[in-house]
Amino acid sequence: MKYGLNLLLWTPEVTADHAPLLADVKRWGYDGAELPLFSGDEATGKTLGQLCDDAGLARTAVTVCTPEADPISPEKTVRAAAVDHLKTILDCCAAAGVETLCGPMHSVLGEFSGSGRTEEEWKRAVETLSAVAEHAESVGVTVAVEAVNRFECYFLNAQTDVADFAAAVDKPALGCMYDTFHANIEEKDPAAALRHVAGQLRHVHISENDRSTPGEGQVRWEETFAALKEIGYDGWLVIEAFGLAMPELAEPTKIWRRMFPSEEHLAVNGLAFMKKHAG
Repeated sequence: MKYGLNLLLWTPEVTADHAPLLADVKRWGYDGAELPLFSGDEATGKTLGQLCDDAGLARTAVTVCTPEADPISPEKTVRAAAVDHLKTILDCCAAAGVETLCGPMHSVLGEFSGSGRTEEEWKRAVETLSAVAEHAESVGVTVAVEAVNRFECYFLNAQTDVADFAAAVDKPALGCMYDTFHANIEEKDPAAALRHVAGQLRHVHISENDRSTPGEGQVRWEETFAALKEIGYDGWLVIEAFGLAMPELAEPTKIWRRMFPSEEHLAVNGLAFMKKHAG
């Protein structure tokens, strides 16, 4: 098992100014950092890779799609823009030495049609992500598609649905991820959901029900970790939490009040919690 920490707790864009933060992540005992990558190129990736190498950290990454690059858009040019965007992010990942790129790359967060997904949208997303997955394989990066709860998107909400989506894409470099925050909202039986996604599972986000310190909330952790052991998962466990460090993320993450004493408290106690239950 490898343990990571998503840097969105502090910043939407990692730069050389965050070298001390990366050193802290290593000092706290993490194996890697999860880099927010919403833009960037190969040069950016090389810089990020060197920063992580200097800190002694492996890395994963997370990204999203914008309305101008929507994989399920009825407009072919917009879907093509989504492919181009994700290929660029994958090139940045490869240059940075990123192992896995995760996130809700199937559609745009916060965009709603007023109903559930359609068969045509499913076909568009499969076609778009198939092209992305082929590029991911060529650059040596794994893609882990994320299901997101009903309040943030409508296309893929259930963990079981995202596993079925990855199976429909059917490319070696693309699978799904499991996120405990979204599963806490959408899944009646976390263990059953994990058993369903087992064949496609590439990445796991450990996130409390209030996005704060794992183990200090209401997620069904005993069932979750037991199921991860049952299916033999031994990849990345990455804490994804959000706070008030970035006002620009308050609205999209819906964090309006302080949920933990400090970022260090969350990082240190969250890691100890993961190791206790997954070790």
